[in-house]
Amino acid sequence: MRVRGVRLVISDAHAGLKAARQSVFNAVPWQRCRVHFMRNVLCRVKREAQGFVSATLRHVFDQPTLKEARAAMRDAVTLLKEKYPSAATTVEDAVEDVLAFKGFPSQHWRQIHSTNPLERLNKEVRRRTDVVGIFPSDASALRLITMLLVEQNDEWAVGRRYFSLESLAALDVLGRGTAATEALPAVEAA
Repeated sequence: MRVRGVRLVISDAHAGLKAARQSVFNAVPWQRCRVHFMRNVLCRVKREAQGFVSATLRHVFDQPTLKEARAAMRDAVTLLKEKYPSAATTVEDAVEDVLAFKGFPSQHWRQIHSTNPLERLNKEVRRRTDVVGIFPSDASALRLITMLLVEQNDEWAVGRRYFSLESLAALDVLGRGTAATEALPAVEAA
């Protein structure tokens, strides 16, 4: 089975997730979650320095282009190296991974720079399954979770579009000239 139409994989830097991305999606770019990245960097500096380091990195992410963001990241690494070498190394090692979202149309950046939408969905699944407590069978749990996911898909597709059709038109979904608004089967047999 192969997943089709995937243009970007977003996750934290967990080694298992990175390995799974490589084996399942092969050459698809990877976006390291900005929120997790910031936590990884900030845990390497003293509490009193976290505001400074955070502001320095926010400046990088606020850049309007990938080229400018890379330059700002280099400047940030230089700035951090003297006082916070461990944080600087973490930043330096993650430049391409944490800036991958900048290779997409700017109207998508807010949605694809972190795993927050997925984490919100997971929180909602936990909330709804906690209400039930104990499921009579695995099938009943699967039914509830499947319906929650269908409901969320409908919300993202119709109610509160995750991406507008106009912004999707800026993407070449398959990399072969296929219109972004055409329906794509999400999974195909290998």
